[in-house]
Amino acid sequence: MKARPLAGRRALVTGGAKRIGRTLALTLAEAGADVAITYRRSEADARATVLALQSFGGQALALNCDVREESSIKAAVAAAVDGLGGLDLLVNNAGTFETVALEEISAAEWDAMFEVNTRGPFLVARTAHAHLKAAHGRIVNIGSLGGIHPWATHAHYCTSKAALHMLSHTMAKAWAPEISVNCVAPGMIVMGELNPAYEEFALKTPMQRNGRAEDVAAAVLFFATGPHFITGQLLAVDGGLGL
Repeated sequence: MKARPLAGRRALVTGGAKRIGRTLALTLAEAGADVAITYRRSEADARATVLALQSFGGQALALNCDVREESSIKAAVAAAVDGLGGLDLLVNNAGTFETVALEEISAAEWDAMFEVNTRGPFLVARTAHAHLKAAHGRIVNIGSLGGIHPWATHAHYCTSKAALHMLSHTMAKAWAPEISVNCVAPGMIVMGELNPAYEEFALKTPMQRNGRAEDVAAAVLFFATGPHFITGQLLAVDGGLGL
C-alpha cells in the first residue's frame, strides 16, 4: 500500500476535470487528500473525475466555477470549504493557451489571457486566504516554461505566466509564515496526442522525451508534502528543455 502523506488534508484544484488538472487531483487523492475540483464547461468530465477520485476512499466534489468571475469564485471556495470541512491546499491550475502572432494579438485577446491565467489565480487565492491561513496551508500555482523563456507566437500567454510567477513570489512573501506558496512551471507536456512537432521538442530536450502530466503532478505533490519552510520557489518541469 502506498504511503498517504496527505491523509486528512483538504485540497482544491481549479480546472481539475481533465488533462493535467485531472492528473493533479488524482495524485493528491491517491496521497490521501479529500479533493474538490472546479470546472467551467466540462461537466461530464468533472463527474467522471469525481468518481475516479472517490475510488481512493476520500471525499470528492466537483464545483462549477468561472475563474473570471469573482462571485463564482467565492461560491466555489465556500462550497469546497463547506463540503470538505476546511482547506489545506490550493492548486491554481485553471488556465488558457493560444497561438497568435505578436502583431496580431488584439487587446481583447490580451486581456482575456490575463483574466484567466493571472487574475484568476489571484482572486482564487485571495478568496481562499483566510481558510489557508487558519490551516497553515499551502498554495501551488501552475505556471509555465513560457513564463521563463519567450515564445514568439505566444506573447500574451508567456507574459501572463511570467506575471503569475511573480505573483507566486509576492504571495509567498506577503502570506508567510502561515501559508507556503510555490509555483510549478511545466515545459512541453504531452497527453497522448499524436503530433510530429512534439517529437521535435523531445529531440531538443536533454532528457530526450516530452513531459507527462504525472511529472507535473509529482512536483505539485512535492510542494504539497515537503517542508512548509520551502516557499517562494519556481520549479521548472521541462526535462532540461529550458537550459
